[in-house]
Amino acid sequence: MKQIKLSIIGQYYTYKEESIVPLLIAKSGYDIVWVEPDKCDLLIIGKPMSPLKWVLKKGAFVMLPNHYHNFIKKHINSRHYKPLTLFHTCENLRHNSVKTDYSISFDLTDHKRTHYRLPYWMEMVDWSHEGLVGNNNKRFGKLFSIKRMMEPLGSTFLSKPRKAVIFASHLNGQRKNMYRAVNEVIAIDGFGKYFNKNIFSHSTSGFEKQTILSDYAFNLCPENKIQSGYYTEKIPEAFLGNSLPLTWADPKVSIDFNPKAFINLELLDWHNLDLLYELLHSEQQLASYAEQPLLLKKPSIKPFQDFLRNLLLEAL
Repeated sequence: MKQIKLSIIGQYYTYKEESIVPLLIAKSGYDIVWVEPDKCDLLIIGKPMSPLKWVLKKGAFVMLPNHYHNFIKKHINSRHYKPLTLFHTCENLRHNSVKTDYSISFDLTDHKRTHYRLPYWMEMVDWSHEGLVGNNNKRFGKLFSIKRMMEPLGSTFLSKPRKAVIFASHLNGQRKNMYRAVNEVIAIDGFGKYFNKNIFSHSTSGFEKQTILSDYAFNLCPENKIQSGYYTEKIPEAFLGNSLPLTWADPKVSIDFNPKAFINLELLDWHNLDLLYELLHSEQQLASYAEQPLLLKKPSIKPFQDFLRNLLLEAL
């Protein structure tokens, strides 16, 4: 088994155990050794931690954006050879937000050789049928089933209470306006840090989303930002919770999901409360969503694994 030395900067604290990237690297036949940035073969760089800081070794902090490039250079320019660098983000940051050799992001870009588009929802998928195990989805309660997402939503949501649930740590801008508009025509219950200040983070929320969704016909699940290619776990969670997703996403969301399987408020005049009321109270229109699957084609993690294999060959 080949050995590869990996290091991370700016990634979430469970990245080594939970990210799909090290899992696939190990599945490709590599023995991973985690080292400090100045000793690695591959340096995986993430997004800054709020508020615009990266948590580094020994509790040090580096402010962004002025110093982080210098920090990275400090660790790689003093070496006999530079490690390969990889920018990996699940957030709404473009693929070239950090200058690296390779990148993994949500971004729809033509840089196919050095960039791979891996929207965050794909990290939450059950890939065991392709031999990948070890990833998890604690916040929802289980991994996403491809088989279930390729089946119609079904009529279960029509028999549930005709109200919506939203999970949110914050409600800013259009998301807040949307919440207020939808709340005028159907009742909305809120869960998460925004609604419960005693919750410190997602991991300490104390609930699984799939359990809560069982009591709601709708899940108001707007994305944090309208950006082409940026589609997170929100729509699949609602669908797999047997609730109709009420989302707010860029129209190119159809690249990933069947647009007939959910309501995209971005395409509607949701400020018009009469129109919104008619849509969410129409038995005929709601029944049409029950017939739609979320996925129209079966995704595979194998192309991403091939991308990583080529990257690792270059790193060594």
